Parts: sequence; C-alpha cells; structure tokens
Amino acid sequence: MSKTTASDPAPTAAENQELGDAGSQLSTAPTEDAPNLPSLGVIGWARWFWRQLTSMRVALLLLLLLSLGAIPGSLIPQSGQDETKVADFRKANPTLGDVYDKLGLFHVYSSVWFSAVYILLFISLIGCIVPRTWQFVGQLRGRPPRAPSRLNRLPAHTTWRTTAEPEQIHSAALALLKKRRFRAHLAGDAVAAEKGYLRELGNLVFHIALIVLLIAFAWGQLYKSEGNKLIVEGDGFSNTLTQYDDFKSGNLFTSDDLVPFSFNLKKFTGTYERSGPNKGTPRVYQADLTYSDGPYGKDQKTTVKVNHPLEIGDSKVYLVSHGYAPVITVRDAKGNVVFDDAVPLLPLDANVTSSGVVKVLDGYRNAEGKKEQLGFNAFFVPTFGGSASGTMLSQFPALDSPVLALSAYHGDLGADSGIPQSVYQMDKTNMKEFKDSQGKLFKKLLKPGETMTLPNGAGSVTFGKDIKEWAGFQVVQEPGGGWALAGALAAIGGLAASLFIQRRRVWVRAVKGADGVTVVEMAGLGRSESAKVPEELGDLAGILYDEAPAASGPDDPADSPDTDQEPGTETPVPAEGAEK
Repeated sequence: MSKTTASDPAPTAAENQELGDAGSQLSTAPTEDAPNLPSLGVIGWARWFWRQLTSMRVALLLLLLLSLGAIPGSLIPQSGQDETKVADFRKANPTLGDVYDKLGLFHVYSSVWFSAVYILLFISLIGCIVPRTWQFVGQLRGRPPRAPSRLNRLPAHTTWRTTAEPEQIHSAALALLKKRRFRAHLAGDAVAAEKGYLRELGNLVFHIALIVLLIAFAWGQLYKSEGNKLIVEGDGFSNTLTQYDDFKSGNLFTSDDLVPFSFNLKKFTGTYERSGPNKGTPRVYQADLTYSDGPYGKDQKTTVKVNHPLEIGDSKVYLVSHGYAPVITVRDAKGNVVFDDAVPLLPLDANVTSSGVVKVLDGYRNAEGKKEQLGFNAFFVPTFGGSASGTMLSQFPALDSPVLALSAYHGDLGADSGIPQSVYQMDKTNMKEFKDSQGKLFKKLLKPGETMTLPNGAGSVTFGKDIKEWAGFQVVQEPGGGWALAGALAAIGGLAASLFIQRRRVWVRAVKGADGVTVVEMAGLGRSESAKVPEELGDLAGILYDEAPAASGPDDPADSPDTDQEPGTETPVPAEGAEK
C-alpha cells in the first residue's frame, strides 16, 4: 500500500491547470471575464450590462427589492382594494397622502417602479437560466472527462498494487460504478465516472419554478376578481356583475372572464356554545346551497362552511358572514300592504346585535291620500336582555328572545335623485319624524307577531313571526392558483436537490508497474467541500479491493518502514476521511 506523502514533488503549472479544469467542469455556471473597462465600446458596455443583469447576485437583489416593495402594498390602503380607506387616509394625512400618491404607494402593484423591478427580475432569471440550461444539456450529452495525470494530487485518493490485470480492474470498476448509478466509461488507461447531475437539475428547476411563480402571480393579479353578496334564505345568486353588492377586479379582467354558475341559499345553520369561557362561539356555521355549473348545468346540493368553499372552475365561493333578516310588513292608512319582505340587518357585535333601515319607496299614501315615502331605523337583537331601560343589546347570538326596535320617518328618501344610496343607511334630509302624542320621536319595541300603529292613522308596521337568516358570500376568481402551487412545490424540490445532492467524480486508473505488478489508483473530486466524497471513495475502493486484492512480495510498499501493516494484509487507504 502506498499513499501520497510530503516528499512527493510539487505539482507543475500544467498539472494545476488540469486539476482546475476538472473542478470547473463540475459547474454549469457560465464563466465571466472581467471587462476591460478602458476599451469598452457601446457593444462592450451593453454586453457588460447584460452579464451583470443576468448574474445570480443581481437576480437575488431584484427578488429582495420585489419583496421589500410588497411591504407598503400590505401596510398602506390600496386604491384597487378599498377606495374608502384610501380617501380616509388622504383626508386624515393630506401631506403624507400627497407624498404617497406621487410615489405610487396607493397602487403599489400597478406602479411604474414595482413593474420595472418585476420585469427586470423576469429578464434576469431567464438570462440566468437559458445559458445554464444549454450548458447542462451539453454535459448530459457528453461523457465524464478523462482522469488527470496525477490522481494523487486530488483531495481524496488511494492506491494499491495487485496481481490482477489492468483490464480486469477496469471492467470491475465499470461494473461497480454503473451499479452505483455513476455515468462511467473507459478513457485511456482510466475509468472516468460522474454522479450528482440532479444537483444542477434541481438548481435549474428552482429558478424555472421562480419564473412560473412570478408569471402565475402576475396572471392572477391582472385577471383576478373578488365580489361580495349578501343572500337571504330562499334567495339566489347568478355570477354576473349586476348581482354583486360590491366588486373589484384586476386591470385586464372583463365580464366575459366570469365563470358561469348560480346558486340558491336554502338554509343557514348556526349553533353556539351555551356556557363556559367560549360562550357564544359558533359550533356549527354552514350554509346549505343548491348550485348549477354553467347556464344549463344540473342542480347539485352542497354545504359551504368556513374555510371549505364551493369551488367551480377558477371561482371559489366562501362563507364570510351571517346575520338576521326580520320579515316586516308595512300597511298604509287604508290597510293596503305596501311592503312585505325580509330586511337583512348588519351585525354590530359578536352577539349579532344588528342595525339597518327599512325603506318604503312606492305605493304608500298617508291619511290624507298623498304619496310619501317611509323610512324606519331598525335595531334587532336575537336575545333581548330585558333591561328596564330597554337597551338594545343582545345577550346571545341565537334566536332565544328576539326583539325589533323601530323609529319611523316620512317624506322623501331621495331615492330618485340619481345619487347612489346604501340600503343600510337613510338620508333624513327631507324626512320628518313621526311623533307620539307627547311630541317625542315615535319608536316601539316589537316582539315577533306584534304590530306598531303609526300616529294619526298613517298606517302600521308588523314584525313577522318568521325571522329569516342571511349569509354573506365572497366569490373569488384568481386564475393561476394551480400553477402557483405547482411552482412552489417545484421550487422546494429543486432547492432541496441543489442543497443536499453532491456533484462528484471518481477516476480509477490501473497500469502495470516496472516490476509487472498492476498499480491501482482511485481518486474523487466534489464540486464543494463535503465529507461524502472521501467516504464514498473509501466505500468504492473497499469493494474494488475485494475483487483485486493487494499483491505481496519483498518489493511491496507494505514492507516499507512508513506502514505498520504486514505484507499481504494491505487495504486501500483513501485520503482524509475515506473509509473502507
């Protein structure tokens, strides 16, 4: 057995170059030459700029800038999401609002600077990936390089002498390395083998997955839509723009992109904890729907729960809110029914204390026979506390003791002015209060089935016994979600492969010495410093040694003073860390 010692001659310049070439070939990263700045022309500067833009460090820098740029989009109100919050922010902070407006911070994702970073990141990643991909394909089509002339100069190496013929060693080495999934071939007097191509493939997959993620994100933002709809039990919804209570979408979205479907809310079911620290917490919170996919789809039944949406194509229907809709009947002075409908009221707290308005726009005539419009402020509690003061505050979210409080107005609601109005608020500018006999605002507390008679024979209002429930749905359509998920999974897999798989090469040289005994040399080289290369080399050398054991004799190096082993018992000893 022999191994490299300090007495070996220093490698020549040609050998150093040869070893450097062998190490550099393990990477598919394109080599860059430092530009000769004084002699650069327009083309030279353009080439230098392109190399800098497509370098990995610039790609990482742009990715960092993109992440930092998304921070104000999360902290500052965005005009594409909530115009009201943006207007309130500008009103409360006029100076800062002007600065944000000039910087495009109210519309970060469509601003010029964010788009510029986004596009540059695209170009940088593509510029990084294309040359590396072609170089990697070239390496896959090629063969592992020939062995360096001085294998004992490599970081992990071993050598021994055997009576076996070189051809036998080469055949055994080829069979062993191919069995271990190395790409191996005989080149000259040595077997060259390589393994770990998945490392570079993982690196490429990771960067391609980043591009897929960016494209999916951009696609989803440009073509997304998000709308909300409040539906009372028994009512339905069709996925058209006119059906939404509020709606917002991406810059490239059109109404033709809406997924055609419809559904009806059959029943909302909500049960709540009755006692303990979690009193009032929902236990069952679900909506039973009948839906159809497409304009001519068959009716299907489903149940939508929190975080379990109804999925139809690219659209998802989420259950986001719930409340009560008391059935109210209004009669005019002659007893004619002018309003009879369930009125959804908006919750104010966790116990579903609710408020809203009832608007009677058409058909009402007062005691004098004149046309008027009626408006009622409404407060509703599903479980009335029964306090002496009559405070409208619910004690529990279930319908244990429902009470409805109404205050009445008459006049002109301004519905014909052409100015949009909220169905949950009342414009009292041209409205007069109904007053009782003492001249106070006329208001009543009603239980289900009770009727409130308006002063001076102006009519009546009945709180129906049937209290319906409503559910709020959010319909989200964001294409590219599947691609984004696939890109994320591919990025994780590619990153894991590039981190944990080692690219390495192994060479086995077998030549006859001057005394006719075959000298076997094995060496390994990894792309990065890793204990795996010497360990793997030691394992391979031990197996190959069993097939071609060391030769013994008076001239065997095992007899030399620098080894403690007896002749005929030598085993290959790889360099640092290699084990049999």
